[in-house]
Amino acid sequence: MRMKNLTLSEKYLSGFITEQQRSAMRTEVVHAYELIKNRSGAGSSFLGWVDLPVAFDREEFNRIQKAASYIRQRCDIFIVIGIGGSYLGARAAIEFCRGQLYNRTKKDGPEIYFAGNSISASCLEELLSLCEGKDVCINVISKSGTTTEPAIAFRFFRMMMEKRYGEQEAAKRIFVTTDKARGNLKAFADERGYECFVIPDDVGGRYSVLTAVGLLPVAVAGIDITAMMEGAAEARRAYLTDGSPDNDCARYAAVRNILYRSGKKIEILASNEPSFTMTGEWWKQLYGESEGKDGKGIFPASVIFTTDLHSLGQLIQQGERNLFETVVSFDSDGVSPAVPYDAQNADEMNYVAGKTMCEIQENARMATVLSHTDGGVPNILLTLGKRDAFHFGYLVYFFELACALSGYILGVNPFNQPGVEGYKDNMYALIGRPGEKNQIKREALLKRIR
Repeated sequence: MRMKNLTLSEKYLSGFITEQQRSAMRTEVVHAYELIKNRSGAGSSFLGWVDLPVAFDREEFNRIQKAASYIRQRCDIFIVIGIGGSYLGARAAIEFCRGQLYNRTKKDGPEIYFAGNSISASCLEELLSLCEGKDVCINVISKSGTTTEPAIAFRFFRMMMEKRYGEQEAAKRIFVTTDKARGNLKAFADERGYECFVIPDDVGGRYSVLTAVGLLPVAVAGIDITAMMEGAAEARRAYLTDGSPDNDCARYAAVRNILYRSGKKIEILASNEPSFTMTGEWWKQLYGESEGKDGKGIFPASVIFTTDLHSLGQLIQQGERNLFETVVSFDSDGVSPAVPYDAQNADEMNYVAGKTMCEIQENARMATVLSHTDGGVPNILLTLGKRDAFHFGYLVYFFELACALSGYILGVNPFNQPGVEGYKDNMYALIGRPGEKNQIKREALLKRIR
């Protein structure tokens, strides 16, 4: 019998959801599954992630592993340049598997930093300074190569490397993840001789962590990407191939929509593990871009407890009752120090002496669930296995499939993001992008600003 790698508990939804609501939602879940399996729903041309764990390009996968080995042996610092789905998944995986202090605690391989995800002079300058006197490799990730944030960062780092190594040697240290055949970045990479990896046409950015977009940086961190794909494949089997409308993934999608229709407009993804922070950021993009359109959508927020209980805890406990929580926890890995005994006991903490940190954390987690539930906040509990590559891949597929199901239940296209262009169009006009339309728009925007 296969081990269950993720468990969903609805125990703390009692009083918030009725059996009648669950039963009524089941028909919508079945329909959403059919839209995915038959590729018949809105945005179906972007369902490449569905079969990716079992149908990925093996030849490219091997090239990713070889490139990662080359980078790990060649450089001190690896810079990953990308924004949104082009960096969130990789950073989430690295911190999930290796911890937030990876760059300090690693035993081998380069330090890994992320650039091109903001427009900040100070952040750029700090990263460029870190590279001084170090051997550097970079991976620029962009479908077109013309997205403002990563394009600017790439220009800075490419010129820094060409000045240091010369154009020919720099080309051996620059890796590009982009469109298979089109776009400015692909043409430029071919001209310069950079090694290229593919962003599949049928996989959107926020669903791309299990493509070269995420796999190359993750492999450079020394994480087993084969195990990661195996975890995703196992989740696919559990929730899609052998799945029923009653599996945990379907239940998560259903419960979210039931709560949304009852007035719960905000979902808080919570964990007690700081290494889960960036997974929360990845999840926020996945659900925010997928569901937030047509005047609909559950607002995704993320927290790390108990840290954020000392900042947002009051609002969650007693604020407007328009939110629910999804709490992710992990099986213990068996490594947990016990609190030492202190004869002086000035902090009055001897009552926990001898208890392990895992024991205390678990008690804090359940105390919070009980308190928030009593305060009128529904809680969905997700329990995952260890924080390793296999279970990260498993969780990624769980959330991706649940997101697609939930989006179709909500009645939106889960795979487009038309609203993202709004800020871009204004920014292009204000910073002077060529074109008559931009010039006209710029003059109109400046009148509003003045």
